Formats: sequence, structure tokens, C-alpha cells
Amino acid sequence: MLSLKSFNQAYLFEAEELEARDEIFSKYKYALAHIGVDFYQEDVQEALLNCLEGFEDAIRATIAYWYWLEENSRPFYPNACIVQSMSERWDSRYWRDSYLDNPNFKNPCERFWEEAGKIWGFDVRNQIIADVNSDDKGYEYVMFKNAKTLSLSAARRLGWERLKEYALQQY
Repeated sequence: MLSLKSFNQAYLFEAEELEARDEIFSKYKYALAHIGVDFYQEDVQEALLNCLEGFEDAIRATIAYWYWLEENSRPFYPNACIVQSMSERWDSRYWRDSYLDNPNFKNPCERFWEEAGKIWGFDVRNQIIADVNSDDKGYEYVMFKNAKTLSLSAARRLGWERLKEYALQQY
């Protein structure tokens, strides 16, 4: 999944400032992606980078608003919403920490790691897989103990049994 740092090509931010904002962004980026925010859209990137005050509040307000619209069966326009929340500095008075407990808001790499442990058993998973991670450009991958990698999407397409066979053949 992307980081704010990967958007920073055209902007000149202090490294410390960008690092702090990226830490906040990392906490919510999977939730924002799940609700439909397109981080490749230029106006979304600009809104995220140019929000100097109330950055976390605006993100939380966007997610809280999505929940409210979902509960009331109303349409949600994620990119317009995040841009507007950033520019208008929405506050997070309706935010609940439990919103982040939504399993769809979890990092797909962590979700895959946990599923592998449940399906294969933790010992087998730990013998086969070294890590499940992503780079700053959004490429998600499974790294096996022999240092070979496979994209997370390809691993999912293989299915659990075929992936296990594939991994064991790599040794």
C-alpha cells in the first residue's frame, strides 16, 4: 500500500513532518482504501499532502461519515469526501475507535499472515513463509523462507493447498 512519502515527488516537505503525517496516514490507509478512496487520483494526493491542520481529524471524520451513510443506505463519494474533509478541516466528534475493528480495514498482508496460520497451522506457516509485506509503491508480496517472493494476489489465486505445494517445491 502507498505511503504519503510516495506522493511527495512534486512537493518539498521536511522529512520529519512527512514522516509524522505518514505515520498517521498508515493507521487509516487501509480503511480509506476499503471505503473507496483512490490514492492515485491527483486531487486526493494534493488534499492529503496539503492539509496542514486537522489531518487525522479529517481522516477520522471521513470514515465516520462513511459509516453513517452505510447505516442510512445513502451513496458515498469517497474521493470528493476526503478532499472536502481535508480542505474544510472536518472534526472527528463522531469518531469511535471501534470503527477500526472492521476486518475489512486490516492490512491485507497481516490478514493473509493470520489466515495462513489458521489454515496451515502456525508451525507450518512459520516454516514456509518468512514475511508478507508491501513496498512503498503498493506491491504486496509473500516472501518464502528461501527468499523467493510471490505477489500476494497470485498467492491468493493459487489457493491455500496449491500455495503450500508451491512453497514446499521451492526448497
